[in-house]
Amino acid sequence: MIDRVLLLIILLPCVCGSLIVTVSQSFHQAEENDSITLEWNFTTRTNSSPSLLSVFCDLIADQELSVLYRVQNGVEVSELQDKRFAGRVWSDSDALAEGRIALQLSGLTTHDSGLYVCKVSTDHGYGSDSCRLNVTAAGDLTQPETSTAGLVGIFVGIALMGTTVLVLFCYLFIHSLPKEQDYDSESSYEAEKTFSASDGSL
Repeated sequence: MIDRVLLLIILLPCVCGSLIVTVSQSFHQAEENDSITLEWNFTTRTNSSPSLLSVFCDLIADQELSVLYRVQNGVEVSELQDKRFAGRVWSDSDALAEGRIALQLSGLTTHDSGLYVCKVSTDHGYGSDSCRLNVTAAGDLTQPETSTAGLVGIFVGIALMGTTVLVLFCYLFIHSLPKEQDYDSESSYEAEKTFSASDGSL
């Protein structure tokens, strides 16, 4: 029961005091072995103490929580990072002073899919926001395009074939008309000769 309550606290974006945390992009789509940057922004004050800044960024997938990034009292604590992310997360430490959390995650796998939650705590409040990442196997995203291209090629081929048949039919029809007229003229000429010959015999 306690675990469920803690999970709800993490999942629900919250704002306390004057600190507001917002995610730059709520949904990311990527392929295996790609790199992606997850980014959050939070409000800062000129009189804020860096030593009182704490950041908790985690991945929630299959009802399990994996530590992605930790900053405690203004210092990054890589020892707390889940070993599945070891050597794969690069953070812009200078951005923290500007109220920005930028985490580049490289070598993506399908197991990196899930909900990424980032909570920020300062001397003037705390807040959180989340985004979702979906990582597909390499080639899965291009498969529908290949199928569509094949269908387009089939339709274009059928259209060209139909056009060719229509043009050929028109060509044969047009060129057959003079021949019929010549045949009619020859028939009339033969009939006149026959008629004249029959008159002479009479």
